[in-house]
Amino acid sequence: MRETDTPVLIVGGGGGGLTASMLLSHLGIESLLVSRHAGTSILPKAHVLNQRTMEIFTELGVASEIVSRSTPAENMKATGWYAGVGGPHDGYGRRIGGLEVWGGGYTDPDFIAASPCRTANLPQIRLEPVLKAHAESYAEATIRFHHELVDLTQDADGVSATVLDRDSGEQYTVRSPYVIGADGGRTVGELIGVGMSGPTNLMRMVSTHLSADLSAHLSDPDVLIRWLVNPDFGGSWASGVLVAMGPDHWGTESEEWVFHLQFDVDDPDADDPAKVLERIRGALGIPDFDPTIHHISPWIMEGVLADSFRKGRVFLLGDAAHRHPPTGGLGLNSAVHDAYNLCWKLAAVLGGRAGAGLLDTYEAERRPVDGANVDAAVKAAMNHFTIDAALELSPDKTPEQNWDEVRPLWEDLPRSQEKRHALNSAIGSQTIEFRHHNVEFGYTYDSSAVVDDGSAPYVPLDPVRLYEPGTKPGHPLPHAFVERGGERIPLGTLVDGGHFVLLAGEDGHAWVEAANKLAAETGLALRAGRVGMLDADHADIDFVDVRCAWLKNRGISADGAVLVRPDRYVGFRSAGSVEDPLGALTAAVAQIMSTRPAEETS
Repeated sequence: MRETDTPVLIVGGGGGGLTASMLLSHLGIESLLVSRHAGTSILPKAHVLNQRTMEIFTELGVASEIVSRSTPAENMKATGWYAGVGGPHDGYGRRIGGLEVWGGGYTDPDFIAASPCRTANLPQIRLEPVLKAHAESYAEATIRFHHELVDLTQDADGVSATVLDRDSGEQYTVRSPYVIGADGGRTVGELIGVGMSGPTNLMRMVSTHLSADLSAHLSDPDVLIRWLVNPDFGGSWASGVLVAMGPDHWGTESEEWVFHLQFDVDDPDADDPAKVLERIRGALGIPDFDPTIHHISPWIMEGVLADSFRKGRVFLLGDAAHRHPPTGGLGLNSAVHDAYNLCWKLAAVLGGRAGAGLLDTYEAERRPVDGANVDAAVKAAMNHFTIDAALELSPDKTPEQNWDEVRPLWEDLPRSQEKRHALNSAIGSQTIEFRHHNVEFGYTYDSSAVVDDGSAPYVPLDPVRLYEPGTKPGHPLPHAFVERGGERIPLGTLVDGGHFVLLAGEDGHAWVEAANKLAAETGLALRAGRVGMLDADHADIDFVDVRCAWLKNRGISADGAVLVRPDRYVGFRSAGSVEDPLGALTAAVAQIMSTRPAEETS
C-alpha cells in the first residue's frame, strides 16, 4: 500500500472534524481529513450555534456566511407550547405558554454583555457544506470524503491508519503523529478500545424532515421551536415538536420543517413511514396534510460519555466522545468547543513550543465540561414531562379528559388561577434548556494548564442559567469592547491566530514590558497591552475601555495583569504588581505549556 504522511489525521467530516481542520490550518498546521461519507450530512439535525461557537467561527472567518443563511434574530426569540395546530373546535392551536430562547434574539442584556456574537441557527444540512468549503480553502488542509478509516495502530512515534478509498477500492496508509477521532463514535473509539457510559434508550424518537406551507395554520413568527401539546395525545414529546428549518423564509413562513415524535421503544410504527405521517397529521390536527417528505430518521435518545477522551496519540471529540439529547443544542456546540480546546495545544506541541504534557489537559478540561453538558441535556429532555404534569395531561386519559385539563388556561373556571400558575412555574423551569447560559458559555477549566492564583473557589449563583463574567484562572475571558487607533474591537479577538494575550491594568507597564521581553526571547506568540481609560496619568493607554466593561469584570488592580490562553481562557492572573513580573510570567507560561523555564534546561 502507498503511504502518506500528515501531522494530524482527522477522521470524520461533520461539524467537529471540519472545525478541527479549519483551526489547525488557521494555526499553520497541515492535516488530512477523511470521511466515509460521500458528502456532508443529508439531515438537518443540529441547528443551534451558541455564542461561543459563533466567536470561534468569527475567528475562522466563516461566521458572516453562516449568519447570512441563519434564522433572522426576530424569528428565533422564543419557544412556544400549543394545543396542537388545527382541529374541530377553537381549543386546537391555542398558545398555552412561551419562553425566551438563547437570549431572545440577542435582546437579553446578559447575552449582549457576554459576547459580540448572537446565537445563530443553521441546520446541519446547510452548515456543513459551508464549513467544508471553507476548510478546503486552506492550503494546509486536505479533505477527502468517501475515504473510510478501516484500521489504526499506534507505536511510540506515531499512528498508522489504513484508509479505504471507497471510489477506487484502493487502500493506503496514513502515518501521523496524532489522530483526531470525530467520526461520531462509529470506528475510532472501538479501534482504540474506548467505550461509552451513560443512560441509553431514554426515548425512541422519529425525526421527519419535510417541506410544507403551514403559514395559514401558525401564529407567532418569533417562535423557533413549537411544542404541540395536543390533548388528544396526552403529552409534549408524544404530540410532537415542530422546528422551522428555512431555508429562505423563517418563522411561520418557513418552507421546511423538522417534526420530532416520540414512540415507544418497541413500537413498530416508528419504522413505517406511512404510520409516522399518520401520527404527524393527527398531532397537527390537519387530516389532509400532504407534505413533501425529504427524510424520516428513527433514533434513540441517549446521554453517554466516552470513558476516556484520549488513548495514546488518538483524541476523541464531538459525538465520538459524547452523545446528547438534542435539548439545548449542546451536541454540535460541544464538538466545536472540543476542537477549539484541542487544536491550539496540538499546534503548540507539533511546533515545539510546548511539552507533550499539554495534551493531557485536553481530557482534564473537556471531559468534565462535556459530562456536565450531557447531564444538562438529559435533565432538560426529562423536564418537559414536568410541563405535562402541571397540565395534568396523560396518554392514559381520554382526549376529552385531557381537554378538560387544559381548558382552565383560557376559560375562567374554579381551578384556572391554580393551573395557570402551575404551568407558568413548570415552563419557567425549562430555562434549564433555553437559558442555560452558564452551561453553554460560562463553563470553566481546571488542569495543569491553569495556574491557580489562590483566590476563593467559584460558587455560581445558578450553575445553569447565570453566566457571571470573571477573570479567575480557568474562566473564559470576559467580553469587553475596547478602542485602539480609532477601531473598536472585542478584547477576545486579540487571541486570533493562536496568540496568548497579556492584559494589564492602567499602571501595569512592568507586566507589558515583561511580556514583550518573554515573547522576544522565546518566540512565544504573545500580545500585550494595558487596558483602561485615558486620563492625565495614563495618556499612553493601549486599549481604551470605552464602556468600562473590562473594569467591571477584570478582577485586578491598576497594576495587576491577566494572561489569556489562545482559546480565550484565563491561564494566569496577578491581582496586583509583583517584584519580578518576568519571572512570574515565565513560570506561568512554563506551567501552561508543560515546559520548564530556560534556566532549568540549560
